[in-house]
Amino acid sequence: MVPFAAFVCPSPPAPDRAVATILVVEDEPTVCELAAEALLDEGYRVLTAADAWEAEAILARESVDLLFTDIDLARNTDGLSLARCARRLSPGLPVVYTSGGRASLPPCEAVPGSVFVPKPYRPSQLVALTQDVLRATLLHAV
Repeated sequence: MVPFAAFVCPSPPAPDRAVATILVVEDEPTVCELAAEALLDEGYRVLTAADAWEAEAILARESVDLLFTDIDLARNTDGLSLARCARRLSPGLPVVYTSGGRASLPPCEAVPGSVFVPKPYRPSQLVALTQDVLRATLLHAV
């Protein structure tokens, strides 16, 4: 199974959120708004998309530091295919999957190194997870 996100309060300094861009892909408007607001409140630059097609267009023109995507999206698109496309464009892009319809995600379906968090999640959990994933990415880049 793809590892579940562990929500831990970070102790080392968080990455510079002023420059970190998060792409939130969620077809449920209320859930998308809650996730985006939580990340915006922490100083992240947030882009949103309602389906994989819209997200792919954003990824083609924007620099994104983390992809946070629902698995089952509108217009018969899905976050699994989106993540594979995103990794072709940016091989080191951190990916966090979420779903309300799944309890887990088999590794064969996910991109390597990704994280899965089941819905419902609290906005504070999303923020902590984002900080952890970005911090880990920075540590691996050094």
